[in-house]
Amino acid sequence: MTTSEKVVDLLNQAALIPTDEKLTVLRQVQELIINKDPSLLDNFLDEIIAFQTDRFMEVRKFVIGFIEEACKRDNELLLRLIANLNMLLRDESVNVVKKAILTLSQLYKVALQWLVRPKAVSEMQEACWDMVTQMKGDVLALLDSENDGVRTHAIKFTESLIITLSPRTSDSDIPKRQEGDISLDKIPRDHSYIRCDTLCEEGKAALEQLLKFMVHPAISSINLTTALGSLATIARQRPMFMSEVVQAYETLHANLPPTLAKSQVSSVRKNLKLHLVAVLKHPCSLEFQGQISTLLQDLGMPQSEIARCTPAPREQRKRPRHEQYTEGKKLKMEPALMEDDEDKEEPAPLSVSKPSVVPVALSPIDLTAEFLHPLLSPENVANLVLISMVYLPDVMPASFQATYTPVESAGTDAQIKHLARLMATQMTAAGIGPGLEQCRAREEDSSKEGGNDEDAAFKDLLIKRKVPALMLGQAISVVGGYAEKASAPVKRLPEPILPSTQTKIAGATGRKKVFRLADVIQPLSDSQIEKLSSMSVKRILHSEKAIAQSGMSHVRVKLLSRLVAQFEGMMKEEVLDFILEDIRTRSDLAFSLLYQEYNTYLSQLPSGLLDSYDHCLFTLLSGLQEKPEQRDGLFTKLVLEAPIITESALEVIRRYCEDESRVYLGMTTLKELIIKRPSRQFQYLHVLLDLSSHEKEKVRTTAMSFLKRMYEKDQLRDYIEKFALNYMQLLVHPNPPSLLFGADKDTEVAAPWTEETVRQCLFLYLSLLPLNHRLVHELASVYTEAIADIKRSVLRVIEQPIRGMGMNSPDLLLLVENCPKGAETLVTRCLHILTDKVPPSPELVERVRDLYHKRVPDVRFLIPVINGLEKKEVILALPKLIKLNPIVVKEVFNRLLGTQHSEGTSSVSPLTPGELLIALHNIDSTKCDMKSIIKATNLCFGERNVYTSEVLAVVMQQLMEQSPLPILLMRTVIQSLTMYPRLGGFVMNILSRLIVKQVWKYPKVWEGFVKCCQRTKPQSYSVLLQLPPTQLMSVFERCPEMREPLLQHVHSFTPHQQAHIPVSIMSVLEANKKEEPKPIEPVVEREVVLERVKIPLPQAETTEEPMEASHPEPTDSKEPVKDVPEKALADPEAGSGSEDAE
Repeated sequence: MTTSEKVVDLLNQAALIPTDEKLTVLRQVQELIINKDPSLLDNFLDEIIAFQTDRFMEVRKFVIGFIEEACKRDNELLLRLIANLNMLLRDESVNVVKKAILTLSQLYKVALQWLVRPKAVSEMQEACWDMVTQMKGDVLALLDSENDGVRTHAIKFTESLIITLSPRTSDSDIPKRQEGDISLDKIPRDHSYIRCDTLCEEGKAALEQLLKFMVHPAISSINLTTALGSLATIARQRPMFMSEVVQAYETLHANLPPTLAKSQVSSVRKNLKLHLVAVLKHPCSLEFQGQISTLLQDLGMPQSEIARCTPAPREQRKRPRHEQYTEGKKLKMEPALMEDDEDKEEPAPLSVSKPSVVPVALSPIDLTAEFLHPLLSPENVANLVLISMVYLPDVMPASFQATYTPVESAGTDAQIKHLARLMATQMTAAGIGPGLEQCRAREEDSSKEGGNDEDAAFKDLLIKRKVPALMLGQAISVVGGYAEKASAPVKRLPEPILPSTQTKIAGATGRKKVFRLADVIQPLSDSQIEKLSSMSVKRILHSEKAIAQSGMSHVRVKLLSRLVAQFEGMMKEEVLDFILEDIRTRSDLAFSLLYQEYNTYLSQLPSGLLDSYDHCLFTLLSGLQEKPEQRDGLFTKLVLEAPIITESALEVIRRYCEDESRVYLGMTTLKELIIKRPSRQFQYLHVLLDLSSHEKEKVRTTAMSFLKRMYEKDQLRDYIEKFALNYMQLLVHPNPPSLLFGADKDTEVAAPWTEETVRQCLFLYLSLLPLNHRLVHELASVYTEAIADIKRSVLRVIEQPIRGMGMNSPDLLLLVENCPKGAETLVTRCLHILTDKVPPSPELVERVRDLYHKRVPDVRFLIPVINGLEKKEVILALPKLIKLNPIVVKEVFNRLLGTQHSEGTSSVSPLTPGELLIALHNIDSTKCDMKSIIKATNLCFGERNVYTSEVLAVVMQQLMEQSPLPILLMRTVIQSLTMYPRLGGFVMNILSRLIVKQVWKYPKVWEGFVKCCQRTKPQSYSVLLQLPPTQLMSVFERCPEMREPLLQHVHSFTPHQQAHIPVSIMSVLEANKKEEPKPIEPVVEREVVLERVKIPLPQAETTEEPMEASHPEPTDSKEPVKDVPEKALADPEAGSGSEDAE
């Protein structure tokens, strides 16, 4: 395949493929026809340029780049392509315009070099240059563009233009890549068409325009930075402009734009410093060294660094080589002009050296500075400072704060000169001062003298006159003339600018009849009009694909929306149905129609109605909701971009939120509405608040999740809080209001309150409670007024929020401290929730203690914090605590004994298990009935894991040492022995010590002592033998059956052992033999005793179980005992039996 065929194939591909691939293919074409085979450039030029109308910006930028490369390869192509570049310079895309400016910067130099080369210039070349000149003016005008980036590119173009339209000198600091560029010194002064002096004036005018642009008060930071760099480049490459550049830097330093932020001021000063250093390093800066050094010192640069950057004075050595240098450069860069070097390049050095050798007229700033310098005496300066103090602003400006540096050389002549120049700059900028007046006078004098030199200046202005005089149409006609000779397609390049109607107007002669449409048509009936209109709309509707291929879909959408907005009825319905058939691809039509309807409504204000707009929005939203296969993002986009949300549309959004499959997205949309539509945010917020009590749990929890996040926003907080409190206030009604059942009016209904309706009123409130603890006081006030059923429901649902608040909440502590009357149960419930898993805090304990002692002496308040109380407080409260409900008493003991289930840190009880049991024995029987005390001790014995044999041994030991002996002592001893039979030896020791303490002096304890001895025989025989005779007789009176076994036990002793038994004891033991006739009486007596107390014979096996679990004998349930008999105090089984009977 040849290169030509390959190019054709690639161009065909480029016409059909997407942007990225298209660019790749076009770059391949450019490589082939410019670098590989330039002979094909002319053949395929039109095909490449045809892409300048491509709708993709990157493709149009490529065409601009192609124009640049093509013109550099073949300068003659400028004739054909410059008009295309001119058209692209006016492109609607900013990026394309910026690319065109960059290309024009290069092609301006190419065109100038191309025109300079021949001695004679054709008309087509003249027309081409005129268009280039016009484009140059257009770009300079873009310094006032609204776009920051365009202005930046225009600044860089202006920099390039100034360097091109000014002569290069031997001192010019030229970068290597620009050494071949054309400049004014390379243009022959006797050229037939190009005039050096005219171009020089244009360069100076461009410099003035750039300087004016830089001192504009509203200049942006990026533009200012770019302009600073451009001026530094100009000063280094064209030293004759160094005076203007340094003066511009001085002006900027003294008058920084007020629009800059502090950081931007710092950035600008940093750039100014860098560029001043760059200028200072140039050999030609010696003349301005004082001004630059002073500026750099003001910018914070040390004198040592300034001295290091200052060049050595070596200008004199460079001067003689000036001509030789320029000649060598010209020979190297312009081989085509070698033959004309001798006669055309001699004058160049003269024109170059004029600005540097001949002194230029002083500027207004210089003149004003000279005027001010002698006036700046210390007294005058001091007065100026004092006067200016009055006008200082209250706040230090950011620019001053960023730019101020201490003056090191105050009072020196150099500093006074610098101060004079700063003041002169300010005065000149304000339009005052002797410098301005002298300059104006000088200009007036020169204008009078200028009349004589009119003829001399005429030639210089030839080009200037020719440019505006040559109309755009004429320029194109010249290029068009050339194009007719060359090739037909190029002729169309400048066509968009050609005037198209001139020939017709010129040829319109004579009087003609005015055409009126009404004269040639017949009026249509209403039905015909409607039918034709409908058919037209349908045709436009169904031409979707055809129009999409042409790239004019936006026109079709606009046309349809405007047409349909004017018609009512079926036509609008058809269009809406058409949109909903495939709303994903037709969404642009949906939005356009919606905006058009709203625009129509606005145009009819104040009498306009929203009905048509409302119908359109409602239909679209409803259609989206009914189509689950559609993307949900479209629903959100439609809601958020609709100009206004109507009531019916809001109802659709509500239905969307109630759909469990879309609830999150629906509420996200609603949240965005609330945030982004502040004028009606409370209306939308109300919908979300209503959903917080929805019957569907998923809808409700999602709504509350969103409301919690919105509650953090100050502007919504009060409204959400008020709504939650209002809903909770409904609980004070005897019956639930109809509001809870979806009715519009707030009236009560006959239905009673249920758990569900109570929760419905509390959902939002309880979710907000952990976020705002002060709301808990409102709950207490509502609780006190509510009926019993509601109170019970409230107590059941508050666990999670109260736990979320924590016991350190100041508001919760305040509630406990000020417990409202009627809210005692609520406060107690809160206390139980808080201390269920973790121990109470000292603050909470203190509040409860104060409440109990000062306001509400209800012992139930102490239960949750009982582990936080002191030991004596718990002991004092025990009598009241054990009289409560058995379930409550069980909880109290669980807390005290540490047997409750706890996830957090286990609390330390103020009482040990032993101390608790001892405290129960020591309770005054006048403060608490004995039956409650017995039940409490039974609860203790039920905790076998806590009350081990060791704990019980310590308890018995301590109780036995008390005086008087506790009533329930022997009951506890027997119960301990029953639980732990291995304590028998210890119990015998206790019994022996009780004999020492004369236990028989305590009748109830003595009865238990005898019972214990009866239970522990034969181990107790040795204890019985220690009793005095009288007490031993008393034992036998109570338990006569023990006499015989005890006697046998004594007879089993050895004679030596028997000798130790006192005679009095033996006489009591043997007394039974004298009373042989009545052997059965003790048994009868025992039965009588047992019948009196109604308890079975003690059995150790059954008492191994906890006391609460023991089952009474059938005889116990027949005849309940009201009071605790004395036997129960001594016998634990008797006690448990009576307890069960009770």
